[in-house]
Amino acid sequence: MSRYILALHQGTTSSRAVIFDASGGVHAVAQKELTQIYPHPGWVEHDPLEIWSSQIGVAAEALSRAGVSAHEIAAIGIANQRETTVVWHRRTGEPLCNAIVWQDRRTAAFCERLKAQGVGPLFESRTGLVVDPHFSGTKLRWMLDQVPGAREAAESGELAFGTVDSWLVWKLSGGARHVTDASNASRTLLFNIHAGVWDDKLLGILGIPRAVLPEVVASSGEVALTDADLFSARIPIAGIAGDQQAALFGQCCHEAGMAKNTYGTGCFLLLHTGDAPTHSKSSLLATVAWRIRDRTEFADEGSVFIGGAVVQWLRDGLGLIRSTDEIEPLAASVADSGGVHFVPAFTGLGAPHWDPNARGIICGLTCSTSRAHVARAALESMAFQTVDVLRAMQADAGIGVAELRVDGAAARNDLLMQFQADILGVPVVRPRIMDTTALGAAFLAGLAVGYWSDREQVTALWEQDRRFEPTLPADAVERRYAAWREAVARAKSQLRPPA
Repeated sequence: MSRYILALHQGTTSSRAVIFDASGGVHAVAQKELTQIYPHPGWVEHDPLEIWSSQIGVAAEALSRAGVSAHEIAAIGIANQRETTVVWHRRTGEPLCNAIVWQDRRTAAFCERLKAQGVGPLFESRTGLVVDPHFSGTKLRWMLDQVPGAREAAESGELAFGTVDSWLVWKLSGGARHVTDASNASRTLLFNIHAGVWDDKLLGILGIPRAVLPEVVASSGEVALTDADLFSARIPIAGIAGDQQAALFGQCCHEAGMAKNTYGTGCFLLLHTGDAPTHSKSSLLATVAWRIRDRTEFADEGSVFIGGAVVQWLRDGLGLIRSTDEIEPLAASVADSGGVHFVPAFTGLGAPHWDPNARGIICGLTCSTSRAHVARAALESMAFQTVDVLRAMQADAGIGVAELRVDGAAARNDLLMQFQADILGVPVVRPRIMDTTALGAAFLAGLAVGYWSDREQVTALWEQDRRFEPTLPADAVERRYAAWREAVARAKSQLRPPA
């Protein structure tokens, strides 16, 4: 009898494998770091073969650590770094070139030309996305234009494009299936989220031949069996979702108005909006949350570029702390930030501002300001940026949020989570199992094969670790938030040196 689910979480900096049991408990974990390749300023690449070897390696390692055979695995679920673009040869399975990572900005000039042509609103209305190098479509065009012979090979059907989920399913199935799920498709700038299909008009604007695209499948459903040479049994691949959508599902945010925030390098806040996408007046993103059977559900998404990375900067850039573990006790050594505000716009500001020219600023310094005040202001910047996003989301969607579920490394910081609840004005809830991305992939896969019977059963498995209730009076919240907004305005208005 199949006793476990194997979740593969292929992230930006590492490949991870987690084995879950029927109670949602973690049976074994294995992880391997991924090499970051920076060929030019603003360019970020991964080796697709290293993505594959690291992911299959940690899968084998997790099985070994757990003492579990492939025969005991009911299904595999995949959660992946989104928008990262891979192209490979169908006949040989060899990559065309390195994968272009979601952080890569090489297509910025092309995106500006598209917006100057006036097609930005068309892309936004059909895809729910803004025209930006972040997404896969312009990365794919760059590959087809810049790699000799690539465009001709793509048009003749010799090449396959996919985000990382597609690449992993192709390799796991021995080249039998070329697919992506609806959540990942919705992050490409090529997918019409209203019709649920690749959009011919958008393909034409970007010059993408249909022959290169994967089939779009449900996020929960058996799509392939693993190749016979990989494991001692052929395991169904039955769950696929982009990492943030997987985390939303793993947090059991299955109904409109439920929201989660992941505090990683950046912060990613998703609000479930129901069976139809919303139109944002704040340039937030509308995205497919998941497709289960014939039902597609949607979410609003706001991305904060610098979240936990601000703590790394205090350590590596400023030398204010020696390790990231020092940040909480240092910040807790003062009652508040002493009027200091830190806007970490190191690479501009993301949602809802979308200002690439904003730059980081620390303001409100006085002779009594200490390193503890700066540390506290850095932590508070994550909470304030989250408020910016959630307030815009609620205004766009007309949906109130009763609580915010949280995950990611910085969500372990009690001081930050309490301040987040205070300044947000709603409870912040941290789950017992923090690896919600892998858990979401496992839930999607397990539901597809009957390992779990329905969403009600998996929802019953979700448990909170701690609930942080807001304690700050409403007038104090508004005073603090107004000061933050003033600091953001200053970050946007700084004089910049000539290029």
